Amino acid sequence: MFSGKPNHERCVWALFLFGLIGVPSLYFSGTISIDTVNMLGRYLAFAIAAIGLDLIWGYCGVLSLCQALFFALGGYAMGMYLAHHGGPPGSVDVNGWKIPGCLFVVYPAGVGETEAQWTVPWFWKPFYSLTATLALGMLLPGLVAAFIGYFGFRSRVRGVYFAILTQAITVAAWLVFCKNDMKLCGTNGLTNFDTVAGYSLTDPGVKFSLYMLTLACLIAVFCLCRFLVDTRLGRVLVAVRDDETNLRFFGYKPYMFKVFVFALAAALGGLGGMLYTPQMGIITPEYMTAKWSILFVIWVAVGGRGTLSGAVIGALGVNLVYNFLTTRAPEAWPFVQGLLFVGVVLLFPKGIAGLLDLIRFKRLAKRTAEA
Repeated sequence: MFSGKPNHERCVWALFLFGLIGVPSLYFSGTISIDTVNMLGRYLAFAIAAIGLDLIWGYCGVLSLCQALFFALGGYAMGMYLAHHGGPPGSVDVNGWKIPGCLFVVYPAGVGETEAQWTVPWFWKPFYSLTATLALGMLLPGLVAAFIGYFGFRSRVRGVYFAILTQAITVAAWLVFCKNDMKLCGTNGLTNFDTVAGYSLTDPGVKFSLYMLTLACLIAVFCLCRFLVDTRLGRVLVAVRDDETNLRFFGYKPYMFKVFVFALAAALGGLGGMLYTPQMGIITPEYMTAKWSILFVIWVAVGGRGTLSGAVIGALGVNLVYNFLTTRAPEAWPFVQGLLFVGVVLLFPKGIAGLLDLIRFKRLAKRTAEA
C-alpha cells in the first residue's frame, strides 16, 4: 500500500489504519472513553471539509474564505433533521414542534395564546426525511458555491479580491442566520438533539458508530479526491493555478474548472458539517464567523496545501494540539496558533507534508552518496 508513496501520504494511511484498528481497540479495552472517541469523530469531520478547501486552494490556486459557510450549511441541514426528531417527547414532529429558544407559533383569528398552534416553516419540512437531508446537505452548499463561483470566476475575480469577496459573503450569511426572523433559532442555533435515524444520540454505541461512519467518509473522500487530482482534470487544475492566462490561450475555459472544483469543495464542506453536528450536539451561526474561515485555512496551510494529505494532517494535528493545550494551559493556545501561522509563512511554506518529503529526500540522498 505504501510503496512509492511520499512520506506525507504514508503518514495519512497510517493514521487511517490507526483510526480503524487502534482507536476501537483502545476504546473497547477501556483505555480511552467514548468522549475521546466522539472528539476524534468531530476532528475527522473537520478533515473532510479541509480536503475540500485544499482542492480549491492547493490545486486550483484560489483562496476561499467561505469554507466555514459551507460547513455550517451542511451542519444546519442535519440540525434541522435532528430538531424534527428531538426535544421533549411529543413536542416535535413533522406538523408542529417546540424547542426552547426557538419557538414558532401561529395565532389563528379569535384563538388565544393557550390554544395557539405550533407550526414549522415550510422550508423546514424537507428536512424531516434523513435521505432528503443527506442530499440537501451537500447539494445546497454546492449550488451556493456554483452561483458565487460562476459570477465571480467568469468576471475574472481572483487572488485577494476573491478571498475578500468570499469572506464578505460569509459574514453576510452569519448576520442573516443570527436574525430571529429567519426562523433558524437566531444566535442560539439548533440544539436539543435526541435521536438520529431512530437511535439515541446519548448511546455510546451510537457515538462510536458515528465516529466509524465519519472515518469511512473521510477515507472515501480522500480516495475520491486523490483519484481526481491524478487524472487529466487534476493536471488542468494545476495548470489553472500555475498559468491561467496560458491555459486560456490553448482554448480552455479556466472559470468552468474553478466553478466545478469550488462546488465540489463546498459539497465536501457540507458533508463534514452534517457529520459534525450530531457528534457535537449543537450548530450555531458561530461556525460562520471569520474565525472559523481562518481556522480552515490554517489547518490546510500547516498540513501542506496541494497534497490532500496535508489537509488531513493539519486538521487532526492542529485540533489535537488545541485540545491538549486548552485543557492544560488555555492562555498559551493563542500564542501557539499565531506561531503556527507565522512559521508556515516564514519557515516551512510547504507545511508538515513538505517537511516529511524533505526528510525522505535527505535520506535518499544519503543512501545514494553511501552507494
